[in-house]
Amino acid sequence: MPQLPDDLDAVAVRTWCSLALEALGRERAEIDAINVYPIADGDTGTNLYLTLESASAAVEAVFAAHETGATAPATADAVRAMAHGALIGARGNSGTILAQLLRGMAGVLADGGDAAHLRLALTSAADAARQAVAHPVEGTVLTVAAEAAEAARGEDPDLRTVVTAAYDGARAALARTPEQLAVLGRAGVVDAGGRGLVAVLGALVETVTGQAPVRGPRTASGNAANTPVTLDGGSVVGLPVGGTPVEGVAEGGLPASAPEEGPPDCPEDGSAGPAFEVIYLLEARDEQVARLRTRLDALGDSLVVVGGDGLWHVHVHVDDAGAAVEAGVEAGRPYRIRITHFATESGHDVRVQAEPAQRAVVVVVPGDGLAGLCTEAGATTVIARPGEPPASGELVDAIRRAHAREVVLLPNDAALRHTAAAAAEQARTEGVRVALVPTRAAVQGIAALAVHEPDRGFDEDVVAMTAAAGATRYAELAVAERQSWTMAGICQAGDILGLIDGDVAVIGSDVPHTARTVLDRMLAAGGELVTLVLGEDVPDALADALEEHVREGHLAVDTVVYRGGHQRAPLLIGVE
Repeated sequence: MPQLPDDLDAVAVRTWCSLALEALGRERAEIDAINVYPIADGDTGTNLYLTLESASAAVEAVFAAHETGATAPATADAVRAMAHGALIGARGNSGTILAQLLRGMAGVLADGGDAAHLRLALTSAADAARQAVAHPVEGTVLTVAAEAAEAARGEDPDLRTVVTAAYDGARAALARTPEQLAVLGRAGVVDAGGRGLVAVLGALVETVTGQAPVRGPRTASGNAANTPVTLDGGSVVGLPVGGTPVEGVAEGGLPASAPEEGPPDCPEDGSAGPAFEVIYLLEARDEQVARLRTRLDALGDSLVVVGGDGLWHVHVHVDDAGAAVEAGVEAGRPYRIRITHFATESGHDVRVQAEPAQRAVVVVVPGDGLAGLCTEAGATTVIARPGEPPASGELVDAIRRAHAREVVLLPNDAALRHTAAAAAEQARTEGVRVALVPTRAAVQGIAALAVHEPDRGFDEDVVAMTAAAGATRYAELAVAERQSWTMAGICQAGDILGLIDGDVAVIGSDVPHTARTVLDRMLAAGGELVTLVLGEDVPDALADALEEHVREGHLAVDTVVYRGGHQRAPLLIGVE
């Protein structure tokens, strides 16, 4: 049996993220089904899952960077990665609030993970989330978070006592949400976002105690009960988590039969809600964000702006999606912009939809430059910015945007293999035929895209693209962040590393010399075409020098150069 943590160190944070992701995965469909506020679009469980998936992936990346070391990452690194991953991957209203909750906790847990710090972290999280919402409403996840923090107050030094109290407080608060928010009471369900938070806190209980918490309903006092949770008037409000169905409520907090008026799909006052959900990441200063909040608040509702330190996640429901994006452009640099038409998402859009294309290619690229190149070639692109790998939900979105019966997916990163596989599987359940070509680098994706022919048979096209990618050796230059052992010897911080097919093969002191050495090693095995992808800070003179170097040593080899824009590596190299 694994040793239980005495405080929330990096390993415990990693375990918590993993267990929380599993819990949301189990309950995703049920949470989606009880999503009636603020919009009955049935995606709260999915949005929470995708947000947590991004947070978990960021934590895993921190641990992967320490694989060669003897110690685990620092707690501060793990919790900050968790918060950053949730911020960049937040989906929907609920996911955006969850990201702010995790950010609020991380700010405190970076200084310590004992019981006292956890109490402060829970309070900080609840306060931060409430401040991020333009118009807080009781009976939502904000209430559940606040009650969890309140229940955890005290002087008990035992971490297990604190997490259990917070979980019990959250469950009791969740059971009361239909009393506080009329739209929930009419539908006979608890708040979907609050239920997701209960699942996340339940995973924290399991992390600290080693046991999954009891999933039956609890009364307002927090005592376990096998009887239905009811309002003062006796009406059933639904189960906070799983458990045995009760009278009038199906398992999972769903009404056993739909209310006569139907589940609401508009604000509580009965008015028609905005048509679009607009989400984007924003690089901007604090004072610019303050003005942005005011402008977006006048444009729509469900406004949540979370983040800080120059990076923000913006979520709002509006009728004028263009105005919401323009407001972001005026405030700073918006990217990863996602606009959802609620009627389309819920299946009620009466507009004539364009006939899907027969085939499309979806490709993950490391920078804006390659995104433009691939778009010109007809592909749908997903940009993987440094430290921000796309989650499976983002890849699914791209497959949907491609709007084709058949899709070839090029992840262009070995670390995205499982993420891409999950996205492909999800798209297949939606009726799209998806083939995953396991490209491990952007230059392999370029090679595959170059031989793509949509007019030939799907299987034949996939085989040709796979063969082209497999025939392309790849390399990249990177800057060593710390002293460490590599397959080429010991590197020091600041050294230029030449990685060939994923392994460190060359350790150099500058980019030009290291690049020439890498090229010589790769071309020693033969080749007909060299592809160079330059980062945004790399001068054109380097490309000219490398082209000359190839011509001098390998007369029959051609060279093609692309600008990759803002990407992690200063130089990507492909040889085919």
